[in-house]
Formats: sequence, structure tokens, C-alpha cells
Amino acid sequence: MRTEWTPEDLPGRAFYRMMTAVVVPRPIAWVSTTSADGVDNLAPHSFFTIASSEPAVVQFTSTGRKDSLRNAEATGEFVVNLAPEPLWDEVNASGTPYPPDVDEFDALGIARERSAAVRPPRVAASPVALECVLHSTVGFGSSTVVFGRVVHVAVDAGVLGGDGLPVAELLRPLARLGRNEWSTLGEVRAVDRVPYRP
Repeated sequence: MRTEWTPEDLPGRAFYRMMTAVVVPRPIAWVSTTSADGVDNLAPHSFFTIASSEPAVVQFTSTGRKDSLRNAEATGEFVVNLAPEPLWDEVNASGTPYPPDVDEFDALGIARERSAAVRPPRVAASPVALECVLHSTVGFGSSTVVFGRVVHVAVDAGVLGGDGLPVAELLRPLARLGRNEWSTLGEVRAVDRVPYRP
């Protein structure tokens, strides 16, 4: 037996809360941008994934017109920093709706480092940074999907495995669930794909 709803049954943010409780876990794009006036911004976005492999494009969604969106549109650049477990408190605190003229790096004491290919800085303690140039945006009602072409990847050597790829257990990524819930990586299993045998 199921309980069922339509978007009309749960108006406003009620259906949003339902969707975020269902689509779990969600990786977090910890997006750093720089405004046209030179103010750095840092904010978490839990609607985040890969959009394309060739060309390499990632996407995050701004629910409402947040500083990350405004700055990316104004300057054409942003950085997606991995949100790791050791920085849990900082990631959460950077979601506070600071005014546009407040630099979250400074306000929260988060160390930054220079990016290689774009102006916005990286989070120095994040194990991975994807430097992006704005590809395009698509609006859906009050939300905007931001597509960024990845032009540079920086990975902490300490999280790389013998095959040259990051190891999930060493990355220790955070994820968002429903309500005010977060999660960590949990169990990791390697499972090979089943080949087709006619």
C-alpha cells in the first residue's frame, strides 16, 4: 500500500521537501565564485551532478537567484569544490544567506588558494576542485540549472589511488538527504558490470 500525491496536493515548498526526501543521497557542489566587484562567495548546492563527459560539463541548481548564480552569470566562471566530511561545519555555515558584499571565506575563516584557470579561488582544504567556465543556464520556474565546462581539475595527491583516480574512502564526501539531514559515504563495494552473453 502506498500514499500518493501530485504537486497540486503539496503546494509551495511542501513538494520540494518531498522531492529532497526522496532523491537521496545528493552530492554537494561547494561552489566558489567571485562577483564582478571582486567579492568572493562560497555556498553549498545539493542539486549537483555531471551533465556531460565529452565535453566535460558539470551542473548545479540555484533554487532562487543566489549569489553563486549571479556571480557565475556576471563573470562566466566558478569552481566546484568537493564538500568533505572534515569540513562539515564550514560547508553548512556557508549556506547561511549572507549579503552579496560579505565574503564567506573571510566570514567563516575558510582558507582559499588561487585557481589555475579561473578567477574564483578554490577551498584550500577541499581535496578536489573543478574549475569551470559557464556553458549555459536553463531556468525552471524559480530554479536555474547552471552548466559549467570543466577546464581544470585539481586533486590532492593524498586521495589518489594507484590507478591515478581519487579513492572514495579518502575523499570522504558529504551528501544531503531530506529535512536537515546529512550523510557520509558509508559502505563502499566494488561490483563489476555483468556482460551480455547471448
